[in-house]
Parts: sequence; structure tokens; C-alpha cells
Amino acid sequence: MASKPLNDDEVLSEMNKMVAFIKQEALEKAREIKVKADEEFTIDKAKLVKQEQQAIDAQFEKKRKGAETAQKIQQSTLTNKSRLRLLHRREEHLQDLFASTRTQIARLADDEARYVQFLEGVLVQGLLQLLEPTATVYTRVKDEAIATRALDSAKETYYEISGREVEVELDASLSDELAGGVKLASGSRRITLDNTLDERLRLLEDRMLPEVRHDLFGPNENRKFFT
Repeated sequence: MASKPLNDDEVLSEMNKMVAFIKQEALEKAREIKVKADEEFTIDKAKLVKQEQQAIDAQFEKKRKGAETAQKIQQSTLTNKSRLRLLHRREEHLQDLFASTRTQIARLADDEARYVQFLEGVLVQGLLQLLEPTATVYTRVKDEAIATRALDSAKETYYEISGREVEVELDASLSDELAGGVKLASGSRRITLDNTLDERLRLLEDRMLPEVRHDLFGPNENRKFFT
């Protein structure tokens, strides 16, 4: 049996239903899209806020570390400057001490009896170190006479100790700027000895410097062992 065709009112009613259905679907779809868009916006916003916060934190941390580094550098610079000033003052004090010692040693030559005794001692010591049949003794120009006296006694003492004779040439060619003492050379000039007061003081300064520093300023905290 054939279905009855719809009249105009029925067709219009069906169309209205379809339109209403489509509108409803569109509204629901629009709500879904809006909800999803809002969710994505919220997520993206949270990401952006987090990224910006991390960037701000990183920038702050960088500035903080930079400030700490600058402060450490400044403190280190000030500490080094202070240490250098202290070392400079200590060195000045040591040089003053050694200068005073040089002045006192230079006065030894003014005491003829003590100076002759000193010259005899260093001459014997030098001749025993050389143990040569001939030698040359160098002395200051102004010490020529007193060195001759000391040399005569030194040769006798040298013979008593070593049982050897020695022929010594005296050469008064050392500068009078020296504090005193003598230099010796073997006959072949291959061996030379410096027994001047100046050289002995220099060697004493080098050897005693660590001990003097320790006595004056205490132990060096930067050194584990004291030598």
C-alpha cells in the first residue's frame, strides 16, 4: 500500500524539527569547541606563565650568582692587596734589620785587633779548602798592611794543621767599598773562594732568612712545613 504523501504543514513541521536538531547539534558542538578552547587557553596560559616565571627565576639566579662572584672577586682583591702590603712591610723590616747588621759588620774592620784575628781565621780556612802549593789572596787596598800581618800568621797555622808549605801572593785590588775580608784563588785560578764580609753576610741572610721570618712574624700559614 503506498504511503500517504505529507501535506505542506507536515513538511514544514518536519523541516522545523530538522532545523531545531541541527541548531541543537551546532550549539552543543559550539559549546564543546568553546570548552576545549578554554581548556587549551588555560593550559597555554599556564605554560606561558611558568615559562616566564622560569625565565625570571633564571635571570634572577644569574644576577645573584654574578653579584656573588663580583663580591668574591672584590674580597679576594682586597685580601690580596692587604697581604701584599703586609708582605711589603715585612720585607722592609727585614731589609732594615739586615742593613743594620751590615753597618755593625762594617765596624769590625775599625777594630784592628779583632779584624786581624778575623782575617787570619778566614785565610786559614781558605787555604785549607784550596790545599794548593800556591795561592793568591785578594784584599782591599786599605787592608794591604793588616792583611800582610794576618797572612804571615795564617801560613804558620796552615802549616801546623796541614803539614804543607804554601806560597801566597797578596793582591790588594778589592774595592774599598766592601766591608772587609778577602778572596782566595788557587795557583791555576780554577778555584776561587769568596771570604769577604759582604759575601758571608749574604750567605748568612739566605740561610737565616726563614728562621728570622719565623722569629719575627710567626709561622707562615701558607706553608705546611717550616724549613
